[in-house]
Amino acid sequence: MQDRGPAAYVAELLGTLFLVFFITAVVSLYVVPSTPQQPTPFIDFSVIGLVHFLVLFVLVQTLVVVSGAHFNPAVTVAMTAVRQIKPPDALIYIVAQLAGGVGGALLTKALLLDEGRDVDYGAAVVSDRLEGDWFPGMLAEALGAFFLMWAIIGVAVNPRGIKDWAGWAIGAVLGAAVMIFGPTSGGSFNPARAFGPALVSGEWENFLLTYTLGPVLGALVAALVYHFVFIAPGEKRAEGLEPIG
Repeated sequence: MQDRGPAAYVAELLGTLFLVFFITAVVSLYVVPSTPQQPTPFIDFSVIGLVHFLVLFVLVQTLVVVSGAHFNPAVTVAMTAVRQIKPPDALIYIVAQLAGGVGGALLTKALLLDEGRDVDYGAAVVSDRLEGDWFPGMLAEALGAFFLMWAIIGVAVNPRGIKDWAGWAIGAVLGAAVMIFGPTSGGSFNPARAFGPALVSGEWENFLLTYTLGPVLGALVAALVYHFVFIAPGEKRAEGLEPIG
């Protein structure tokens, strides 16, 4: 585990801020809630998913060499579990990510005050398709975080991973997961992304179980399964081939 420093902490804060700003901005612009005149809400998850993909791709490509490009407390917790970051650094990362999430949501509110008001400035909510039930919402968030973490550990942590493709792979998984799970849970998969607009708007429904516990559990399972099934056996074989003395 390499030591992290101030540059890494700033990168996590700014990266999360940019990520949350673009996400909450596109949600504020492309989600039209239901009204008496239009009882069916309009949500363009293809555009929203594409924005997730492109923004995360750029952030990973530009900041992965600085901080590892977590931008997500669930990812940081999972990385800590597989010993990719030290616990003290992980704690600072999470604080920076939460602060960045708030900053991104505040920026959206400042720029899109009227457009974002009706959608709580991009706050994630469990869809009516799930009848607002926290458990299937948590399951959707856990699955999305699982696939996101699977991509991260596969291309960025696995010593044999193709790291040149990290930005494409990670961004594409996030975008696809948002297109699939967005209509059910809002497609957050990131406690910092959920925390920012929740704090700014005051919309805290299902925050702890669905949008915090769900992503953390999903990311942890993905990291541990991938590490112990695909990475650890190779490390043991490599250690067994080392000469003695």
